[in-house]
Order: sequence, then C-alpha cells, then structure tokens
Amino acid sequence: MITSTLPAPADLRARRETADASATAWALAARAGDADAVDHFVRALHRDVLRYVSHLCGDPQAVDDLAQDTFLRALGSLHRFEGRSSARAWVLSIARRAVVDGFRHAAVRPRRYDGADWQAAVERAQPRDVLGFDDGIVLLDLLGALSEERREAFVLTQMLGLSYEEAAVVSGCPVGTVRSRVARARAALTELVV
Repeated sequence: MITSTLPAPADLRARRETADASATAWALAARAGDADAVDHFVRALHRDVLRYVSHLCGDPQAVDDLAQDTFLRALGSLHRFEGRSSARAWVLSIARRAVVDGFRHAAVRPRRYDGADWQAAVERAQPRDVLGFDDGIVLLDLLGALSEERREAFVLTQMLGLSYEEAAVVSGCPVGTVRSRVARARAALTELVV
C-alpha cells in the first residue's frame, strides 16, 4: 500500500486560514503601533507577494523592487486597514496595483540596452543548473499562453491558494468571474499539455 506524504486538502486549508488569521492579527497590531508586529506581518506575507508579483510582471529583475514597493505602500496605508478581508488579500491587491503602476512607468520611460548583442546578454544572465529551473520555464510558457485575466485568477487560486472570494477581492471582479476564469484556464492548460 502506498501512503501519501502530502497533507490533506482540509489540512492545507486549515493551515492557510490560520496563517491568514495570524497575518491579519499582525497587521492590526502593526496598525496600533507594535513594531514587532510589522516585522511578523511582512515576513508572513513576503513569499506570497514575491510569487504573485513574479507571475504578474514577467521581469525577474523587477520582482524584488515591486515586492518592496508593495510593502512600502501597505505599511504607508496600514492605518486604513480595518481587517474586513484577510491581510493577505489586502496586500496582494496592493501588489497588483504596484505591478500595474510599474508597467505604466516602464511604458513612459523605456530602457535601452547599449550592447551589441542584447539577446546573448539576457541568456547569459539567466540562472542555470537550478533544481526545477526547466520546469519553471515550461510553467511560465504555459501560463504565458493564457490571457492576463485567466492567468491572474489561476495563479491566485491554484498557486497562491487564495479562496475564490479572496481572489475576487484582489482582482476587483465578482466571485463568479474568478470561478469562470479559473475553469477556462484549467481547460486551456489541459489542452496545451495534452
């Protein structure tokens, strides 16, 4: 008999809900002026913000800057956070706006490369021999084939583990729209893989 070492979905959901409740409590404590709570709040959500921003922006060089911008914005507006949604959903909606603002900024001020062979420079800068690197490239290619809305809904719910309701808050659209986008993303990914 083969036994699974993966936690049951109910266990994952319970852990996520506990983590969300803790992050929300830390956000509210940080709002009240607790300096230690600020550190816990940022640490609790930093990995999710990095993952979300990396899937949205597509520029590995900008991910850390956008994550930092997200937390600067969140900490600057923490006084307005009332805990009506989870702190994670709130911060991810801020991250989404930070990425959009980053796109706007880049569109206004495009960067130029002065080297002769920019493609070779980009290829040399990419990490190699990293465990799972090729799988990550394949996943990015597959996700890149989805429309922006479907990709965002899929990443939020299937990769970051947000509920459909939380993803709707982050995306600024109805829950039914998120469900539809995820279903269509799954169908499209299945067709691409098969």
